[in-house]
Amino acid sequence: MRDTGAIRGGERPERLLLVSTNYAPEQTGIGPYATDIAEHLVAGRRAEVHVLAGMPHYPAWRLDPAYRGVRRTVDERAGVLIHRRAHSVPVRQTAARRALYEASILAHGLMAPPRMGPPDAVLAQVPSLAGGLLAARLARRHRAPFLPVVQDLMGAAAAQSGISGGGRAAGAAAAVERRMLREATLVGIIHETFRDRVRALGVPEDRIRLVPNWTHIAEPGGTPAATRARLGWKPGETVLLHSGNMGLKQGLEVLVETARRAPHLRVVLMGEGSRRGRLEELGAGLPNLDFLPPAAAEDFPAVLAAADALLVTQRAGVLDMSVPSKLTSYFAAGRPVIASVADGSGTAEEIRRADAGWVVAPENPDAVIAAARELAADPEAAGAVGARGADYARTRLGRDTGLGRVCALLDEALERHRAPKENAR
Repeated sequence: MRDTGAIRGGERPERLLLVSTNYAPEQTGIGPYATDIAEHLVAGRRAEVHVLAGMPHYPAWRLDPAYRGVRRTVDERAGVLIHRRAHSVPVRQTAARRALYEASILAHGLMAPPRMGPPDAVLAQVPSLAGGLLAARLARRHRAPFLPVVQDLMGAAAAQSGISGGGRAAGAAAAVERRMLREATLVGIIHETFRDRVRALGVPEDRIRLVPNWTHIAEPGGTPAATRARLGWKPGETVLLHSGNMGLKQGLEVLVETARRAPHLRVVLMGEGSRRGRLEELGAGLPNLDFLPPAAAEDFPAVLAAADALLVTQRAGVLDMSVPSKLTSYFAAGRPVIASVADGSGTAEEIRRADAGWVVAPENPDAVIAAARELAADPEAAGAVGARGADYARTRLGRDTGLGRVCALLDEALERHRAPKENAR
């Protein structure tokens, strides 16, 4: 392999390692953010950037056929070297299978770390407990600053997931997160709702920094009418679209029941996930319930913009403080959001901050139907709600702003790391 650590003009370029189980070509979830960060560090900082990643599998929880039988490989994309390692992929989510997934990521990463020179800093996208532990270990080995960015916390997610054994898994995951985050030079959080939880895991306030996610979709092409016609959505019918992972955590059964109770609405579930098959069984025979595969990246913005409202759902009985990554795309699409989530959740707070939709009780189809009826009764007001979301995305969730915050986090960590050495001279 070529020596990417070669000296340029007498000075070695900054060498950075990002650990993220999810990475391009995955188009949803954490993958697009990890990809944006790595490629920005190459283009904007002229850094030598390596990524330790898993095999593409999300959100379908099926291994990408292109990587079937591959144990380890190095891909290059946009100047980034991506070191991929094999791992298990649990098609059905249980605590035991999720633990095996994390254990296989950790084991293969430890056995075959990236072949590269010593990194100047190690970043990590959390969750993936295994990814965080790998990043912390590699940073410790090379005496480099360690920078996890908390997208979600597995301890909380396990408790909220509804998978068998989730309660026991939550305690174990929280213990690992506590150990991992305490090693961090600085900890990035994508939303203020994580601050108290990260502090409760033992991270001092002066080491926590807010680094919100950003909108990573392009402007929609074509017209909503043309996209609706192509998808078979009739003029005048109210289309409610959910895009993204179909897992237990989302509690998407509420949308199947919404379609059953409101035949005048068209409910569209677009994406993949461990619960898709079960949801299709529950909705069999409903003419106003559609299941679509994930839209291609170039078509995704247009599909979102063609819906009358975009949906976020979470299971009842838990207060989920995470903010789904889809929300930035929803806002950018300029369509109102209906969130069937707990009051006080991260999603509810973000929608209210943007003033971009309705927050209704979780797992309550009648509440979803009432919100849809309200927006359909006044299209002009609904358009204004969507426009506020688009304005929020443009002014607060811009890509350059978000990546600038990540770079500022990195610069501060590097400075903190250098300071003790300079003071010791």
